[in-house]
Amino acid sequence: MGKNLGCRNKKHLKTRWHVQVKGGWFFTEILERARKMLEKRPLCNHCLGRQFALLGYGVDNKKRGDTLKLMLTMKGHQLALLREKAGVSLLKTMATNGSFDMAAEILRKTKKRAGKRRECHLCEGQFKLLQELVDSSVEKLQDYEYGTFLVGIELPIKVEEREDEFKAEFAVKHGESMRNEFSRNIGKKLSEITQKTAEYTKPEVVVLVNPFTKQVTLQVNPLHIMGKYKKLIRGIPQSKWLCSECRGKGCPRCNGTGKTYSESVEEIIAGPTLQKTRGEETAFHAAGREDVDARMLGSGRPFIIEVKKPKKRFINLQNLARTINKQAEGKVKVLNLCVADRDMVRKLKKAEAAQKIYKVIVEFDRNISDDELEALEKTLTNLGVHQQTPLRVLHRRADRIREKHIYTTKIKRLKPSRVELRIRCQGGLYIKELITGDEGRTDPNVTKIVNAKAKPLELDVLNVVMEGS
Repeated sequence: MGKNLGCRNKKHLKTRWHVQVKGGWFFTEILERARKMLEKRPLCNHCLGRQFALLGYGVDNKKRGDTLKLMLTMKGHQLALLREKAGVSLLKTMATNGSFDMAAEILRKTKKRAGKRRECHLCEGQFKLLQELVDSSVEKLQDYEYGTFLVGIELPIKVEEREDEFKAEFAVKHGESMRNEFSRNIGKKLSEITQKTAEYTKPEVVVLVNPFTKQVTLQVNPLHIMGKYKKLIRGIPQSKWLCSECRGKGCPRCNGTGKTYSESVEEIIAGPTLQKTRGEETAFHAAGREDVDARMLGSGRPFIIEVKKPKKRFINLQNLARTINKQAEGKVKVLNLCVADRDMVRKLKKAEAAQKIYKVIVEFDRNISDDELEALEKTLTNLGVHQQTPLRVLHRRADRIREKHIYTTKIKRLKPSRVELRIRCQGGLYIKELITGDEGRTDPNVTKIVNAKAKPLELDVLNVVMEGS
């Protein structure tokens, strides 16, 4: 340093915050900003260092803050040795607003009063609780299986507003938020302890921490298991049907079960799945649905069962499939189980409109000639059908006209008045109404084309044609 350090002229006091480089003076803006911040507000090492978080690599904010306080304390000590009042003032700032032990010790040795330490203006000392928050998080997590996690931070609004005001007051350009620092510090420690990976896009568990209330909660993201199911018998709905009389409460009509049907495909699959994953509940998603009295055959209907808050995530899916199929007693069979994600649920919902292949047995009220069957097969190929919402589902679906397409139809005679139709069509076409006409709400229809009353006896879904099939 040059001889000007001993100058008492106020004009040269600014040089106290300069360093000499190759004969010239360079203003240390970072130290000057840190000094002004500490003179105005008490700040812990974390909160001071965080204002300069984007400057430098390989060092955390606590170390940044500690280094800045060390440099400022050394500067204050230097000025105090030169009997500059600014030096003592700076040391007192570092001892009180900076809670810096070295500054307090220098003042004590020079018989100066340090003053009482003040709590951090921004975090109110909550960074001291980091390890406590980590320990609480580890305790919460130990009941769950997971491979990836994310830490989310909840801060009181007044804390966030206070930090925003502070940044505006001191024109902070290279800082980060308190939320980010808490999240990073807790996440790093959790990763070290649990040996799990932090995942920012699709974590299996989110640890929500409020450092100011010490509250730690878990958001356990669902487990999605995808597969296909076959419904081998009639009389089972895809999902649970609540009793129309009591709406699930239990009444004489439903024998106290609260359900119209004693079981469903969803319940048959969900039971063993919940048992093995120890989840709280499930949601069932499928590429469309078949009627209660229709079977689902062929390669099966794609489905995803979503397990909410599973404690066990890494289960043997082959064993799960065997358990489901054994308990289903030949009524339902699942196959090709694999782990999926939420994106696949959206794709599955879109697949409700996928092409379907149906087999339907139709009985006419008179004998049908070969020529009539040939004409019917030809008419039901490459045909557009206008279908108003069927009367039987009008109570749960909007009443509107939908246009669906039939790609091909193959007809096989079984009896003079009975035939088997194999229909490949656009998803969403109601096959029973295609046969009966549904009082004219479906046009054209088999009854109208043949000019004979047609009745569907048995309906099976043979295939759900997914994209790429």
